Amino acid sequence: MLNMSAKFLSGQPIADYVLEEVRRDVELLKQSGINSGLGTILVGNDSASLSYVKKKHETCKSLGIQSFHIGIPNNGTQQELLDAVSEFNQNPNVHGFLIQNPVPKGFDFNKALELIDPAKDADGLHPYNLGKLVLQEDGPIPCTPAGILEILEYYNLDIQGKEVVIIGRGTTLGRPLSLLLSMKRKNANAVVTVLHSGVSDVAKFTLRADVIISAIGVPSFVKPEMVKSGAIVLSGGISWDGKKLLPDVDESVAEVAGWITPRIGGVGPTTVAMLFRNTLNLAKKQCLPKCNLN
Repeated sequence: MLNMSAKFLSGQPIADYVLEEVRRDVELLKQSGINSGLGTILVGNDSASLSYVKKKHETCKSLGIQSFHIGIPNNGTQQELLDAVSEFNQNPNVHGFLIQNPVPKGFDFNKALELIDPAKDADGLHPYNLGKLVLQEDGPIPCTPAGILEILEYYNLDIQGKEVVIIGRGTTLGRPLSLLLSMKRKNANAVVTVLHSGVSDVAKFTLRADVIISAIGVPSFVKPEMVKSGAIVLSGGISWDGKKLLPDVDESVAEVAGWITPRIGGVGPTTVAMLFRNTLNLAKKQCLPKCNLN
């Protein structure tokens, strides 16, 4: 049995209060005649993606948000994907939408992403919104990085001036998170190092880190011997073995870490909550100045 000395960074209580905040504002928007709407576009029939999309629509129902969906088969075309994006861009009842990623081979996700109206970019991944992030201007923040910020704030983990190592440089997590954590702002202002596949000795960097965030989708990549005692360790990347969710951080890291995300219920719930916060904020902006949210 493991000697679990670390405290768990559960994301569920954070997701609960964020979604309750969203639910309240959805009702306020309805009083102004605005029925918030989220759209999803799914290409193919990947089982994990189907499950994620289904969960999003179930959450829409629980929050009182309209939900819209367009499915494109594996043998569909890139033009069908672009047409789906255009349809949601033009639908006034859809205030935010996303393309479930990854898409099958033969589809160009980035070209479809570029076609999304930035004012309806629920994932915060459109180049325009990523540019606003670089400039520290208001806009939708990519959901998983936003969720990690919420976790650090909720548990009062001050990382100012601390050394943070992010493993992975992807556009959905590693890259935007490195920008957010290095900014001169609350719950940030850290020294950030981004590791990637070109780094041969990952442990050289992680062993000196106060905070480790893994975002590569390799099961149990971060092991106890890579972590200094008392470090904060979050798994942003996941993979699947059948129906079993496998985080990047091995559960045995709890023997040495001070804080750690659990295998289930860590960053995942906060990622979903941030999607709905983004959608609600986009709806607010699109209905101004007629909205009354006081």
